[in-house]
Amino acid sequence: MDFLWILIAFLCGFAAKQINLPPLIGYLAAGFGLHAYGVQPHENLDTLANIGITLMLFTIGLKVNFQTLLKTSVWAGTSLHMISWVILATLLLKGLALLGLQYFVDLDWTALALISFALSFSSTVCIVKLLEEKNEMKARHGKLAVGILVMQDIVAVAFLVIATGKIPSVYAFALLLLWPARPLLGRILNQAGHGELLPLIGFFLAMGGYELFQMLNMKGDLGALVVGLLLSPHLKSAELAKSLLSFKDIFLIGFFLSIGFTALPTIEMIPALAVVSFILIIKGVLLFHILAAIGVAGRNMFLGSMILTNYSEFGLIVAALCVQNGWLDKDWLVIIALAVSISFVFTSIFYDYAHTAYAYARNWVKFFERQQPMPIYQEQMKSAEILIIGMGRVGRSSYDVLHAQLDDKVWGVESDIDKVRRHRDEGRHIIFGDAEDADFWETRELWHIKLIMLAMPSVIDICDITKQLKLCGYKGHIAAIARYEDEREMLLELGVDNVFNYYVEAGTGFAEESLHLLEQDRKAQIA
Repeated sequence: MDFLWILIAFLCGFAAKQINLPPLIGYLAAGFGLHAYGVQPHENLDTLANIGITLMLFTIGLKVNFQTLLKTSVWAGTSLHMISWVILATLLLKGLALLGLQYFVDLDWTALALISFALSFSSTVCIVKLLEEKNEMKARHGKLAVGILVMQDIVAVAFLVIATGKIPSVYAFALLLLWPARPLLGRILNQAGHGELLPLIGFFLAMGGYELFQMLNMKGDLGALVVGLLLSPHLKSAELAKSLLSFKDIFLIGFFLSIGFTALPTIEMIPALAVVSFILIIKGVLLFHILAAIGVAGRNMFLGSMILTNYSEFGLIVAALCVQNGWLDKDWLVIIALAVSISFVFTSIFYDYAHTAYAYARNWVKFFERQQPMPIYQEQMKSAEILIIGMGRVGRSSYDVLHAQLDDKVWGVESDIDKVRRHRDEGRHIIFGDAEDADFWETRELWHIKLIMLAMPSVIDICDITKQLKLCGYKGHIAAIARYEDEREMLLELGVDNVFNYYVEAGTGFAEESLHLLEQDRKAQIA
């Protein structure tokens, strides 16, 4: 039976990939298909799903800056959206009850409010997976979305405490000792090296945080998140998160399969399911306008509200708890489970076109945007002729080599403000900006730029930026890197002038550089 799960999950994920859909949609379909066929979920499926979620929250903590959670756009945006959504959705559902729609008629105000509350959360699993696939966790809208998700998790913990009457242990105050323990944890992380011990210590810390909070009658997942947050300032936090990436993704397949085993629909549920799925659009529009009202930049509120427009797996927890306490009929667990799945599909499909959609809807979005302070990247690039987008390891190395030959004609662009500051401290000409942002290119004079080098790991980002450049009328050359040959061919077809195959051509460069050693030996012998 275990092999059957792996086979079906692979086939469905593979099929989704072939039609340019995220594999997670295939995994959802696999879960519902196996359930419909009568396959019983394995007893270890929930365990795998829980490990995946724990690792995911731990890695989120590793990438989140405490200061992000203190921003008005995060805490105020979360609070205002959840409160206004619960009120608005409750009134909408009550209107449907008065119209006599099945499954709504017999619900009182409390039940309607609980359903609305369950639907107020956005999916941490779905959103983080999409942001990681697009390498946007550290983009401004990515930080905004993750900050709101973390705040929602805090609200979730508070609800579980109130609804279950599960009061944290008096020893929970001892958790404050985790803060002075940070240097010790950091020292252990340093001594773990870069091999197999690194992901192993990641498992240890994530699961240890989970178990510690469980022992104190608190939500275990919150413990994994907190431990990750404590380690986020460490220099090896990014490396630790990357070492856990594949493990997390494998375990999360169990989560998406388990959604399908939650329940199966009946024909009578379709109207209620259609209503709950349709009002998802209202949820996204409401978030857009709330973010606009508190002064979030246009692109950030557009992309942030788009990726947060889904329902959360936490809605299933709320629904299950309400069914258990007799507040809701058990059919509502099925309806909410299906609505969550549909919302995953909705976000996964539409977010693929989010950057292109913003390029076309930019003027409309600007109409709702509050006046923004002058962006840091408003600075012009003066005498630049070569522009390097993405100042990671590849971008930084390319910049240093070219700058040694061309001096101030080489400039870099980076979307992570912390990296920008580090590069500037080291004397590099770097400006802060997101190259996928149409606003960035609209404020640039590009006539003097002869070459733009896209030094980024994500081929999706490279495609988006290439499209932005063509939309703004850029006439110079574009070069990019790719890890695989099929990615290289795709970029060439898109119009990129030169694509460097990272794995193949790195060996060529290594060989050429190493031959200089032999040439030096020959020159020394001649001398």
